[in-house]
Order: sequence, then structure tokens, then C-alpha cells
Amino acid sequence: MDDSLLRRYSRHILLDEIGVEGQNKIRAAKIIIVGAGGLGCPAALYLAAAGVGEIVVYDDDETDLTNLQRQILYSDKNLGMPKAAAAKTALETANPDCKITARTERFSAGSDAAAAAVLDCSDNYETRHLLNRACARQKTPLVFGAASGFHGQTAAFDFRRPDSPCYQCLFAEEDAAPAEPCALFGVFAPLAGIVGCLQAAAALKLVAVPECRADGKLLLIEAKTMEFREVALAQDPQCPVCAGGRKQ
Repeated sequence: MDDSLLRRYSRHILLDEIGVEGQNKIRAAKIIIVGAGGLGCPAALYLAAAGVGEIVVYDDDETDLTNLQRQILYSDKNLGMPKAAAAKTALETANPDCKITARTERFSAGSDAAAAAVLDCSDNYETRHLLNRACARQKTPLVFGAASGFHGQTAAFDFRRPDSPCYQCLFAEEDAAPAEPCALFGVFAPLAGIVGCLQAAAALKLVAVPECRADGKLLLIEAKTMEFREVALAQDPQCPVCAGGRKQ
């Protein structure tokens, strides 16, 4: 890092847990964000500000006026633009040191999940389970988040660890409710920011502070009362995704 980068990232470097070595790990990392909406926007912004080397953003949607209440990367000038492309422009402006790759498509079974971490900022069960399987196959840590109304939740699944639980352990695919349009539900705008920031924090710890385990618990957030509750997670020994040698 040159002097300007040392200054840019100085507040991370001053942390004993990160330092120059940890910041270099962040700058060398590739992180995939699936969903550039209410969760993906704050997560991506903090990851770019932190200096993540490459951020890949997947989203096949276009920016709509109803998004602007909580999707903080966008403004009126972005209406009608592909979200991934608009996010790329905003993130490159925030930190030119980062490489931003925009994928104006849905993450699919054929998409590559090889990365330092994948952030699940999607809004449907089908994508969440697809991401879970893809990350399990490639042993890529997965950071899940969700927000609806005043209720949020987030969890990290570190597939580098053979004992890590996964999204399937928590929410079995066969029990998933039918997908419903997210436009039918309200969401408290700052809650999306809280969850997205927690996802970014988990991802950065997975990259640069491995001694701070990010997995093994589900964090539940109640924004009306600002209460946070942790639920311990354990691997389901019968899980078809993460147990028994990770059979797919």
C-alpha cells in the first residue's frame, strides 16, 4: 500500500485485530453480493469503503421509485437503470481502489461462488437455498440476511469448517413457503441498513479476523424495541447439504 492507501485505511490498520496484514487480506479478497436491494446496498457500501479488492454484485432488477426509501446506493437519477450497474457506479465513486463487477442477472446454478465470502442479500427462498448449495460445494463462507417489517435476521455459515451448520439446517427447503412478491410487504428502512451492515461486518471478520468466529448463531433483530437475540445453531447430522461429507 502506498501512503494514500495507508491513510485511507488507517483506522482499520490501527486495530490490533486487523493491522496492515489484515487490511492486505481485505484488499486481496473477492466478495460476491447477491441482491443489490435494501440489504445489499449498505453491505456493498461498507465493503467498498473497507477496501475489499473485488466486489461482484448480482441483481437482475431495475431501480424503482419505491426502492429509494431504503436502497441507499440509488437516487432519482438511477430510476429505470439496472441495479447492479447503478451500484457499480456508486461504489466506484465511493472507493476507486476497489474493482466492482456488475452482473445484471440472477445468480443461477451455473454461477461461480468461488470467493472469500458470499453475501445472501436476496429476497426469496429459491435463491437462498441455491446459494447455500453453491457455497457448500465450493467451501465458500455464506452470510445470510433478511428483513421484513420490523424484524431482521442474519447468520454466517463458514463452509470451510466441517462442523458448520448451513441455511438448510435452519430452514429446510422442503418446508419453504411459496415465494410472494416483496412489494406486498413493508420494511422499516433503517432495519435494512442494520442487517446489511451486520452482513458486511461478518464478511470482513471472515476475511481478516479469523479468530473472531462469525458462524454458529442466528441473530434476531426486533427494530421496534431495538432488541437483539442470539440463537445457537448446530449442524443437522441428517442435512443433505452440509453433513455427511457435504453430499449434494
